[in-house]
Amino acid sequence: MNGLNIFTSNHMETLAEQLAFIVRTPLSSPFSPEIIVVQSRGMERWIAMELSRHNGICANCFFPFPNTFLKELFNKTIPDIPEESFFDPLTMTFRIMKVLPECIHLPGFESLKRYLSDEDTGLKLFQISKRIGDLFDQYLVFRPEMIFQWEKGKDQHWQANLWRKISSGKEHLHRAGLWKAFLEKIRKSPRQIEHFPERVSIFGISYLPPFYLEAFLEISSRSQVNLFLMNPCKEYWGDIVSDRESRKMRKINTRSKDLSEELYLEEGHRLLASMGALGKNFISLISDLDSQIFELFKENQGHTILEKIQSDILNLNNRRFSSLSSEFHDPSSWIDSSVQIHSCHSPMREIEVLHDNILAMFEEDPGLLPKDIIVMTPDIHLYAPFVQAVFGAQMDEKKRIPFAIADLSIMKESRIIEGF
Repeated sequence: MNGLNIFTSNHMETLAEQLAFIVRTPLSSPFSPEIIVVQSRGMERWIAMELSRHNGICANCFFPFPNTFLKELFNKTIPDIPEESFFDPLTMTFRIMKVLPECIHLPGFESLKRYLSDEDTGLKLFQISKRIGDLFDQYLVFRPEMIFQWEKGKDQHWQANLWRKISSGKEHLHRAGLWKAFLEKIRKSPRQIEHFPERVSIFGISYLPPFYLEAFLEISSRSQVNLFLMNPCKEYWGDIVSDRESRKMRKINTRSKDLSEELYLEEGHRLLASMGALGKNFISLISDLDSQIFELFKENQGHTILEKIQSDILNLNNRRFSSLSSEFHDPSSWIDSSVQIHSCHSPMREIEVLHDNILAMFEEDPGLLPKDIIVMTPDIHLYAPFVQAVFGAQMDEKKRIPFAIADLSIMKESRIIEGF
C-alpha cells in the first residue's frame, strides 16, 4: 500500500528483521530491484547479511545513497538533464576560479580582494574557490529557499552576487532546481511519470534534512516508502533540554526565579539531552509528517550498568547516582565491565589498549566472533595507520584478530593515488 511508514525501535536488529519481513512480499516485476537507501557501504553490507540470515538470500537489492537515489529519479522524471552536472562541487570550483577575479573589484567583495591581494601562484584562488563551491553545494540541500531568493535578485552581498554569476541561465539544473521541478511534477501530473519505484526503504540513516524528507514524502504518494529509524527512547523527547541549554535560558530570561517551572523545561535523561541534539531535531521533524508509525521497542533486563543506562534512556528516566547506588547493598555488585573509560596518552596507545581488551573479550566469551564487534572513532583517517600497525603486525595466529577498516577514502588508502 502506498504511503509513508515509519518503523522505530531501540534495536537495529529488530528493524532489520522488520525490513526482512517486508521484502519477503515480492514486487510486481521480478526484474525490479528492491531499493534500500543507506548512508554508508558498511551499513549496506550489514543489511545484506541480515536479510540473508532472515530470508535465506539477499538478491536483486539496490543500495543507493540518498543523493544517488534522488538523482536517478530526477533523470527519469525530468527531461534533458545533462549527464555531468554543472553544479558538481568540483565543477563549481573551477567555474568560481574563472569568475572570481572579475568580481573582486566590485562592491561587497572587499574581504576576498584582501585575501587574494598577494596571490601569485593560483593556490589561494583554488583553495578559496573550493571552499565556496562546497558551501554552495550545501546551500542547495540545506537552504534551497535561500538559493531561490538569490536567483530572484534578493540580497546583494558577495555570495548572492557570485552565485547569480555562476548559475546564470542554468538555474533549473542545480539540485535545488531539479528538486523543485520534481516535486511540482509529482503534485501536478503524477500519471505522466514512468518507471517509478514500487517500494523504497530507508535504513540506518540518523538524520535527513527537509530537502530529502519532502522528496520522500511526495514519493510516498505513488509508492510505498518505509523509513526505519533507530530511536533510543520510546517516549517523546523532542522537548527535553540539557543542563547547558537550561542554564543558557536562565541567563537570557532572569525575570523568573524558577524559569524551569515557568517554561516547563524538561531535562529528561542527561545523556540523551546533551548528546542527542541531532536525533531530537529529527524526531521532532518526522513527528509532524503524515505517516503511519510502528513502534517496535524492546525492554532489556537491566542487569549491567550499560543495560541500566539503555533502560533509563528508553523510558526517559533521569536516574541519579544516589538512586542507582541505593539499589545495591554491595558496591562491588554494580561495578562491571559493560562501560569502561580508558585514558591513554596517544592514539597508538589507545589502539594497543583496544587490542588487549578485545583479546580479553574473546578469552572470556568463547561464543564471541569478530563479526560481532564494531569499533567506532570520530576520525577514521587519524586512527587507520595505528590500527594497521597494531592489528596487522600480530604474527601469532592464535592472537591475530581479523579486521577491516571501513569508510576510508581512496586517497587515504593508497599513497600512489595521492601522489598521482
